Amino acid sequence: MDKDFKMVATTLFGLESVLAKELKDLGAQDVKEAVRSVSFRGDKGFLYKANIALRTAVRILKPIKTCKVYDEEDLYEAIQKIKWEKYLDAEGTFAIGAVVNSKNFTSNSHYISLKSKDAIADYFRHKYHKRPNVDLKYPDVKIHIHIQKDWLTVSLDSSGDSLHKRGYRTATNIAPINEILAAGMVLLSGYTGDENFIDPMCGSGTILIEAAMIANNIPANINRKHFAFENWKDYDEDLYFIIQDSLLKKIRSSHFKIMGFDKAPSAVQKARQNIISANLEEFVGVHHVNFFNSTKEVFGNTTILFNPPYGERLNIDIPEFYRKIGDTLKHNYPGSTGWLITSDVDALKHVGLRTSKRIALKNGDLDCKFVKYELYEGSRKVKKAT
Repeated sequence: MDKDFKMVATTLFGLESVLAKELKDLGAQDVKEAVRSVSFRGDKGFLYKANIALRTAVRILKPIKTCKVYDEEDLYEAIQKIKWEKYLDAEGTFAIGAVVNSKNFTSNSHYISLKSKDAIADYFRHKYHKRPNVDLKYPDVKIHIHIQKDWLTVSLDSSGDSLHKRGYRTATNIAPINEILAAGMVLLSGYTGDENFIDPMCGSGTILIEAAMIANNIPANINRKHFAFENWKDYDEDLYFIIQDSLLKKIRSSHFKIMGFDKAPSAVQKARQNIISANLEEFVGVHHVNFFNSTKEVFGNTTILFNPPYGERLNIDIPEFYRKIGDTLKHNYPGSTGWLITSDVDALKHVGLRTSKRIALKNGDLDCKFVKYELYEGSRKVKKAT
């Protein structure tokens, strides 16, 4: 039986609590939130499960050493003390990524990566008279160095490429939204697949695809071709397929509508292409519709969630554009819940609707607000009275 060990899942700003809930729901132990990361405990099978199933994790790290370091020489010595042959062959390849947040280290993260690389290469050279090579594209082992104040953590990166690379996106528009952010917004909205879902400005369809996978409990990274842990010395292929099968057995079918609109025919085409690539065409419909001319044609509760243009992407009249968003939601979508993300907080003043929730998120480098509008049938006073 594999022993439990500590792992760290990194995430995007504002999604820490969402990721923590995902981990608890999956069965993780000792879940603790930090800034842009969540630590937890589990066994080898859980490491595989976390990579396949988590929607809001960027990568899953397995720490192999934690200690105090005060300068580059301490760093070099600490890394030299790790028994690297447990993880890497002398004929193998590796790559290093570093994140440094410490006054003790004035050098940049690239230099810290180089110093760490030298320590690993010298370890093998002294012990085996040969050394593994660096391969930034397809390394056998990916190593993550994190220095926070005086603390060094050396981890194995079990994911490899960022987990936002789900494996379904073949066509993109200008500035497509990150898959992790899209999934995080859907989860923050409380949508679970038990009502209708509309993305009225769907672009290349990322929000729709993430919503459909949540509605049907499809693992986020089931379409992905490779994880870094498959190169590890202790990789257990049989266990991996047992974990994968157990997750596939939990897929369910949501019978509510998931629909996307876009006024650009090219966007509709790209969205459909990506939906087919994700094997979700039976669950998601995309239509060539201008949202401002649309009305709510589905019965029952509906979640409307979208990422409208910010002005950074398209040359539009922001006040007029956001006023039309507010008017369309208010008059054409009663009995719905509307959510949108924007980096233009001033633009929200023109929507003309009161927000019932505002959540701080980041879209790339942009500080954003993810806001909620309750779109009642009739007046708000009537709703409260009843």
